[in-house]
Amino acid sequence: MGRLIYFIESNLVWFVIIVAGIGLVLPETGNYLQPLIGLLLAALMFIISLTFDAHDVRLVLRKPSRQFLALVLVYGPMSLAGLLTGRLFFGSGPLAMGQTLLGTLPTDVSSPLLVLMARGNVALAAVFNAVNTALSPFIVPLLFLWLTGIQLEVPLDKIIFELVLIVLVPTILGVSLRTKFSTFFSRHDSAYAGIGSFLYLLILLAVIGPNAETIIGYGWYAFVIAAAALSLNLIGYLVGMTSRLITNDRKEVITYLFTVSKKEFSIAAAFVAASGLPSEIAIPAAFFAVIQMITSPIVAKILSRTV
Repeated sequence: MGRLIYFIESNLVWFVIIVAGIGLVLPETGNYLQPLIGLLLAALMFIISLTFDAHDVRLVLRKPSRQFLALVLVYGPMSLAGLLTGRLFFGSGPLAMGQTLLGTLPTDVSSPLLVLMARGNVALAAVFNAVNTALSPFIVPLLFLWLTGIQLEVPLDKIIFELVLIVLVPTILGVSLRTKFSTFFSRHDSAYAGIGSFLYLLILLAVIGPNAETIIGYGWYAFVIAAAALSLNLIGYLVGMTSRLITNDRKEVITYLFTVSKKEFSIAAAFVAASGLPSEIAIPAAFFAVIQMITSPIVAKILSRTV
């Protein structure tokens, strides 16, 4: 089992491409996993949180300027990038609004896994992720209203409840166990990235399967939507690189790269449904989910080799 986990981690890029293809050709495989996506994300957060302890978290909290910069980059330049790429690729209409909404979203829950694989600061990534996500129900609607003039209705109770169960509880549990039983859990440090990679593949399948019909249904225009998603994703890496203006710590820069470039796509659908907006507005986020889950392992692989 250990060899299999290591093999998956080492070849995650190829597994991602294969799983993406399976999800498109056999969407029912992903449909079976869709109801479990919240549980899979929580499990991923728990596994990653076993890699650092309370002392690491305290070190992160001593540098509030790092978190402030993460908030600014995630919600500032990326929101404007979403607006501009939306107009560039779609002009106006639901897809343009969806691309704008995509730019305003918080960091994707899976970002600490990619930071771990790229040998960045995982504790910093987890704190960034938790804070950015916790503030999203309040920040995203304000940004979207400012950029589009459209008021988003926020299912606040539902979103906060889900975020607590998916992000906060697993993180606290994982860090607490690592802190109390450090010797035991540190013995298995080499396995956490592999287990996380396996969960990552299941999440990818759960995302693609339910959206396969929609993706294929766009025909050739799907490539335009994918190009818009890829453009925003690449812009995210460039924006993340600006963190080098305040830190020369390579691990911190890596953390910013994935914190800024990855977006929590699932929140978009919740906002759109609660607001009674056209469902097509959530389409760019669905495409972005697939794109970022393919590009992130590639970037992580490259970064891990340059250490």
